[in-house]
Amino acid sequence: MAGHSKFKNIMHRKGAQDKKRSSMFSKLSREITVAAKMGLPDPDMNPRLRAAIAAAKAQSMPKDNIQRSIDKASKGDTESYEEIRYEGFGPGGVSLIIEALTDNRNRTATNVRTAVSKNGGNLGTAGSVSHGFDRVGLITYPASAGDADKVFEAALEAGAEDVTSGEDGHEIWTAVGDLHEVAKALEPVLGESTGAKLAWRPQTNVEVGEGDAATLFKLIDTLDDDDDVQQVWGNYEVSDAVMEKLG
Repeated sequence: MAGHSKFKNIMHRKGAQDKKRSSMFSKLSREITVAAKMGLPDPDMNPRLRAAIAAAKAQSMPKDNIQRSIDKASKGDTESYEEIRYEGFGPGGVSLIIEALTDNRNRTATNVRTAVSKNGGNLGTAGSVSHGFDRVGLITYPASAGDADKVFEAALEAGAEDVTSGEDGHEIWTAVGDLHEVAKALEPVLGESTGAKLAWRPQTNVEVGEGDAATLFKLIDTLDDDDDVQQVWGNYEVSDAVMEKLG
């Protein structure tokens, strides 16, 4: 368990979460509704819903919006969403896994394929890149939760498998089946997390140069702007020097 390695955000580049507020709330609302519809509408009895609500709170989503999303599922007053995973390659040979929730498979497939092809990438078949990732649980905390030593000790005690900490915050990795138990065990020590979800963690990273990084970030931003796309995972690594050049 490596608790002091440099923090790496494999989901988004720094600053990518400055997306439109309405689009972000739409994605969060969709996940809450789907989670509530698939299980019980009580977060204490529904780990996926609990994680979705935690993510919404971390983004300051109003309580009324959260409750409205749960109520939609309880009343059956919602579209039927399908979970879809796309796999492919981005600029610089980066492997990408794109997760979506959609009520129109054809629309989403067209939008995702267009975004990828216009930004130096191409989609592959199912399994074309996921073999290079591990399916794991991911719990995130802000830097304010504590220093690296405190978070490392808490995660170790809770049964986590790995921790990465840095100035941006902490990522706590777990086995898939342990995600929600570890998350619960961490709350009394570190407080409520900013997210607890299943994740794709790359087994190896690809270092991306300035030119490819600029195109890659444009691709990720384009995908993030699509309401159907919930999450983009990649095995890219960008140096601090390149990040500074790109601003």
